Amino acid sequence: MKKENRITPEFITSLKDNEIFVFGSNLNGSHGGGAALLAYRRFGAIWGQGVGLQGQSYGIPTMHGGIDVIKPYVNQFITFAVQHKELFFLVTRIGCGIAGFTVEEIAPLFKDAINVENIALPQDFWNVLEKNKV
Repeated sequence: MKKENRITPEFITSLKDNEIFVFGSNLNGSHGGGAALLAYRRFGAIWGQGVGLQGQSYGIPTMHGGIDVIKPYVNQFITFAVQHKELFFLVTRIGCGIAGFTVEEIAPLFKDAINVENIALPQDFWNVLEKNKV
């Protein structure tokens, strides 16, 4: 699948049956703002669950430490996506809103997702990954 077919839309208001909204969360699963609130209100995120598949959403904790603490959760997500080819994952700009990280800090965590055809990334993540040739 071409990269062009794997760019997360800027605004997501609905999902196809097989699509999963991937959002930045916190370990407590308090989905009170940003993409987490959208995931809770529209895509089945479960209050109190901060990690993993929840309805048509998947939470990756970004509010509990630095990049080194987020990375294992991103790796866990990529492994999950590889194991669930029947689903198509739309990764939002996790960590780049309320959590306060930059795209340049977060995008490299997704370098292993480049060749996973059922993962879409935001355009600015692709830009960083292509610029850094990771």
